[in-house]
Amino acid sequence: MNINTITAVYFVGAGGIGMSALIRYFLSKGKQVAGYDKTPSDLTAQLNREGAVIHYEDNVSLIPDTFRDPARTLVVYTPAVPESHTELSYFRQNGFEVMKRARVLGEITNCSRGLCIAGTHGKTTTSSMLAHLLKQSHIDCNAFLGGILKNYDSNLMLSDKSDLTVIEADEFDRSFHWLTPYMAVITAADPDHLDIYGTAEAYRESFEHFTSLIRPDGCLVMKKGIDVTPRLKEGVKLFTYTGAEEDNGHLSSVNCQLSTEKADFHAENIRIGNGEIWFDFVGPDIRIADIQLGVPVKVNIENGVAAIALAWMNGVTPEEIRRGMASFGGPKRRFDFHLKKDNIVLIDDYAHHPAELAASIQSVKELYAGRKVTGIFQPHLYTRTRDFAPDFAASLSLLDELILLDIYPAREEPIPGVTSEIIFDAVTIPSRKLIRKSELLDLVAKEADKFEVVLMVGAGDIDRLIEPVKQILDKKL
Repeated sequence: MNINTITAVYFVGAGGIGMSALIRYFLSKGKQVAGYDKTPSDLTAQLNREGAVIHYEDNVSLIPDTFRDPARTLVVYTPAVPESHTELSYFRQNGFEVMKRARVLGEITNCSRGLCIAGTHGKTTTSSMLAHLLKQSHIDCNAFLGGILKNYDSNLMLSDKSDLTVIEADEFDRSFHWLTPYMAVITAADPDHLDIYGTAEAYRESFEHFTSLIRPDGCLVMKKGIDVTPRLKEGVKLFTYTGAEEDNGHLSSVNCQLSTEKADFHAENIRIGNGEIWFDFVGPDIRIADIQLGVPVKVNIENGVAAIALAWMNGVTPEEIRRGMASFGGPKRRFDFHLKKDNIVLIDDYAHHPAELAASIQSVKELYAGRKVTGIFQPHLYTRTRDFAPDFAASLSLLDELILLDIYPAREEPIPGVTSEIIFDAVTIPSRKLIRKSELLDLVAKEADKFEVVLMVGAGDIDRLIEPVKQILDKKL
């Protein structure tokens, strides 16, 4: 099926962040769009307002008549939807073209110059930074992002003048193997999704295969020291990057190897203070002084270096880079400040892997040195909790105080013996509590006056508690 000639697109799992960008893309092309998702959310409500028709019951009778003709309907699904899904089975059994989200994204972008950002963590912020740098410059771009960028209130950007497309390259279910990058970034390769890959070696091999897909006229910009051996086609250039050279990867990959060689792209003259971060960007034959981070947390220095490197190589000027970095508002749920008062700070972050959790905590503690940092963490997935419980405990032990919630299961069934308690028991800080999610608001209300800096982290539904927690803490005298 030619996705340019179909007239209707039906999404199974319509509320996923990656799926929503495709929904917006097809709506922008005048296609009729409908779909199913398990639960309503702010995002699905917004998609409905934009023209999609989404329902929340797995029921074939709820599929609109417009989407029952196999000759004119493309069905897109996310691998997070189980194979037993009734609607998905109906489409497969009745001759519809059924494609994974990743394949459709690859089809849409394979005729453009793809700037693909991959990595266990950091990819949403880095791809969002790059998209913003290009969009506000004279270069422009298209973008399919894994977060809602606050500057644009969307995860989709379209351009009628640029053939550059920024793509968040998702490694889940090997989705990024459908892409054909012009330029690529790998931010980290700490093992994850072992329910899919089985072993850490298979996970890293997936990144190595990704590097083999880069076009011969392109390049790879890889975080210095990560455990990936690129398999580049002849003609593909390889560059490395870091944040601060003295950190040498300390804030991101737990597998970084120390080296005395400087990365091709890095930051120098870093200044942190008064809630601001400034640095100089240094690359081959280029130095851009006095760059201010719009989202001033230390981990964003290395994200910024990677984004600036690709922006600069694609023609964005130094002054446009300075302006773009300073005005970058960040994606929602990535170091999202909800309260920033003298006596209380509330931050929401999507961190759900031990390494990115450590980076998040370390960044907040440096930004608010001398103040008590309380983390409220919701583990995501039984398999991830089982596979990385000691690493989660080590990261959470960096906090001054921990409130640990029950596991968010997402697509998984419970695993006997796997609960938040296996993390909790290994946490070494004395000030820690293990509670159910339903108990959180009462606890926050009871202890509101004791909090100074609150960091709410996790990839599940913890974000739905942000607003009520904010309302309680905002009343703090």
